[in-house]
Amino acid sequence: MRHGDVMLFESKAICAYVDRAFDGPPLIPADAISAALVEQWISLINSAIDPVCVRQYLLAYFFPGTPDGAPDRARIEVSAPQMERQLEIFESALVRSDFLVGSSFTLADAYLLPILFYLHKPSESAAVLRRSPGLSAFFERMMARESVRARIPPPMNLG
Repeated sequence: MRHGDVMLFESKAICAYVDRAFDGPPLIPADAISAALVEQWISLINSAIDPVCVRQYLLAYFFPGTPDGAPDRARIEVSAPQMERQLEIFESALVRSDFLVGSSFTLADAYLLPILFYLHKPSESAAVLRRSPGLSAFFERMMARESVRARIPPPMNLG
């Protein structure tokens, strides 16, 4: 990202800069406990959820590397149970609250949303999400936001 003389890379750094440099509701709360909870969720998403749900499971659909371009079923079968266990962590948080932290949208929610968006596409993860009332309600609330609807990516072919 380039903004004047500021050049940044890495999503977390860019988001923190945008949160502090521009007007609008804060994405990282000012109070220490809520800010730490946002950082905790982002860390979990970056260190555990992304490697399994995105790098292993979703990429086995979107960029399978198979000779015929079909989803890589071996990678999917290995990663799907791990993905399901990881989503249970978010389900337990979101079944009790509208957001991951506090009572308003934070950067933690922004990190989770695109992963959920793509997890709604393949059959295994879509089934897990349908069985998860907290995650489903969260996803529907997020997808109803005008800012989200305005930026929905085009459909992908899953083979």
